[in-house]
Amino acid sequence: MSRETNQATVDLDDLRMSPADTAEVDRLARTLCAEGRVDDPSWVRGARHASDALPLALRRGLRTFRRHSGFRGFQVIHGLPVDEAMLPATPSVPDSVQRDPAVAAAVLTMLACVLGDPLAYLAEKSGALVQDVVPIRGKESFSGNAGSVLLTFHNENAFHQHEPDYVLLLCLRADHDRVAGLRTACLREVLPLLPAATTQVLSAPEFITAPPPSFGSDDTERAPQPILSGAPDDPDIRMATIATRALTPRAEAALADFGRACDQAAHTTVLEPGDLVVVDNRVTVHGRTAFRPRYDGADRWIQRTFAVTDLRRSRDHRPDDGYVITR
Repeated sequence: MSRETNQATVDLDDLRMSPADTAEVDRLARTLCAEGRVDDPSWVRGARHASDALPLALRRGLRTFRRHSGFRGFQVIHGLPVDEAMLPATPSVPDSVQRDPAVAAAVLTMLACVLGDPLAYLAEKSGALVQDVVPIRGKESFSGNAGSVLLTFHNENAFHQHEPDYVLLLCLRADHDRVAGLRTACLREVLPLLPAATTQVLSAPEFITAPPPSFGSDDTERAPQPILSGAPDDPDIRMATIATRALTPRAEAALADFGRACDQAAHTTVLEPGDLVVVDNRVTVHGRTAFRPRYDGADRWIQRTFAVTDLRRSRDHRPDDGYVITR
């Protein structure tokens, strides 16, 4: 079971799989593993068809979350199959991904298909649909998924015109000390902590967000953008603590206030094997607490997949109508 602590009072509507439902998801995943490779269009097509047979409670819960992600902006699913007994050593090389069929990869792809469609970015981990989030020796202080220091709040790919709608994080192996916690902060809990004047500044085009280090170097000149956009009573967010730069003194002050409010409203969830978190990337920032890797083959291992509700909106960025954004 995962342990969750939060500073805000909300309805924690986690989904808990029954043993029978876990077994059914495992059966569907193993059937999918017999078909092709993870990044093949045929694999995604098979995952979409298989997702129709997922347990009703799981499908209904995810579709309810898709319609409205609640005040937390994330959902935890407990008891998914990850085939712990057959797991290899935790990957230890930079930019590792899961291209070969495996139970966890099948689970992630099926659930992404319930939410919409899986999506990847060619510049990040070679465009793999299922990516490993693991600590890498020598990258301890890196503020990214290869590091083990505090990972600051951010949206996934907030700089990009086509950011993912959802981030799916499946725990295959917990860290040794069980202290690495996923941190999340949803606008629906953060904005009530801020004065209206601060929210107004955050909605002004006075910020620039650069690509994360995982995308490599990028010298593209970017136009100023707001951090908050969309409906004033339920806006979307685009920011990354280490990559978003304020262009005016008032924007710098507002960004600092926003960071403090995120810390105040934050939830921390420590994942166990078989736990999956779906983060609504449009309204929720996330990060991770620090932990100490041992590099012994049994370190923390999370697999990640992105999903979008409207794949067509990025059609001009995806050759042959595939699932990988190339620019």
